Amino acid sequence: MSEADADRLAAESLAAGDPTGWFDRLYAEAARGAAVVPWERTAPHGLLVDWTEGHRVTGAGRRAVVVGCGYGRDAEHVVGLGFATTAFDVSPTAVAAARQRHPGSAVDYRAADLFDLPAGWRHAFDLVVESMTVQALPPDLRPAAIAAVGGLVAPGGTLLVIAVGRDEGGVPAGPPWPLTRAEVDAFAAGGLRPVRVEGFQDAEGVRRWRAEFRHAG
Repeated sequence: MSEADADRLAAESLAAGDPTGWFDRLYAEAARGAAVVPWERTAPHGLLVDWTEGHRVTGAGRRAVVVGCGYGRDAEHVVGLGFATTAFDVSPTAVAAARQRHPGSAVDYRAADLFDLPAGWRHAFDLVVESMTVQALPPDLRPAAIAAVGGLVAPGGTLLVIAVGRDEGGVPAGPPWPLTRAEVDAFAAGGLRPVRVEGFQDAEGVRRWRAEFRHAG
């Protein structure tokens, strides 16, 4: 199965009115060796690593959550900084694979839906990492997804958003649907305030965002 087949699974899921169901289908195909997860990496995201190193981030006595954790690369980086780390994905298959790939990990891997999160997670985390997940959701779900991510941040906590970027105007074929600057700025709600929004162009010419927000509470 190629990346085009992953796009097909997404299209079928969207047509059926299930915008997130294709994630588990894709991970299940990958588990059988019939697919490749297009966003799989062999290391944590470089923009996350660079940010934590540049800010000398340490997590002793603090809690973190990784949104849409996939196979757990970013979560393992975050837990290595000392945070009590929760990582969740809508795909139970992805979560099972993350546990298998990181035996003995201190990360609390969970299957959970961004749109129906446990009540105890609201405003519960000192660091929230949202890397490439909101962009995988259709534009009509974007406001609710952004609000759900922001709702995880504890008073005084930090939200880090990493995404592919695009200019304003029009809606590209997806998934993914890269974020505009206005969509990145939309995370600044519910007590969150922007600290720094950075735009990058990687070695392959792909535009990317890295945005840091702080909860003013």
